[in-house]
Amino acid sequence: MEPVVELQHITHVYVSDREASLALDGLDLKVFPGEFVSLVGPSGCGKTTLLSIVAGLLNPTKGGVFVYGRKVEGPTPEVGYMLQQDYLFPWRTIFENASIGLELTGRLDDKQLTRTSSLLEEMGLEEAKNMYPQQLSGGMRQRVALVRTLSTDPGLLLLDEPFSALDYQTKLQLEDLISETLREKNKTAILVTHDLSEAVAVSDRVIVLGSHPGKIRRTFQVPEHIRLARPLVAREQSGFNELFHEIWREMESAGDKE
Repeated sequence: MEPVVELQHITHVYVSDREASLALDGLDLKVFPGEFVSLVGPSGCGKTTLLSIVAGLLNPTKGGVFVYGRKVEGPTPEVGYMLQQDYLFPWRTIFENASIGLELTGRLDDKQLTRTSSLLEEMGLEEAKNMYPQQLSGGMRQRVALVRTLSTDPGLLLLDEPFSALDYQTKLQLEDLISETLREKNKTAILVTHDLSEAVAVSDRVIVLGSHPGKIRRTFQVPEHIRLARPLVAREQSGFNELFHEIWREMESAGDKE
């Protein structure tokens, strides 16, 4: 099976007027079709840098990134990027915000607009489509951001802590919604999160990164019975707590050695 994402010896250096900082060092990773992979690790381990490189927003200092077998040389509609902040334009309606990706990629036609409208309906936002962002709750705004990300039909989604600014109940509801939506639509996803419980609940694999410089320390496979459960229910499955604590110990060990 060909990977959706392949990182080959990715190294990245940030250079300022005073110093050069090695953010990522020789990182190799493959993510396969339909996989949901989470990246966890201490602050400064390069998680967001890595997502930016996969998205084509940042060129690595060394190494190559391939998405669907093609070298990444810039942003592409095949890759959707969802951030912690929704970044909805306050002067545009919800429907207009959700369809902005279609505008930017020159695909604003009736077929795509109908599909976007259907996505809003799937997310429970049909009655909100003519409203404005300031009229919606944080959770509803993140649903709009998800529809905006899905509107261009990317095969790969990059999720940079999309739930971290939400209250706990809304966060759990959105975890379920996004996990089920991506599974139903057979999307591949890479999630960056500081929440280990979230990482175990939604993922097929959890990858622990060490810092100074960023590199893969260890990969954890999530057992099938946890993977197949909805995220909220997954937290109640046998073995969940044991896996959580094993990943926690690995992160603590990384902190002790760095």
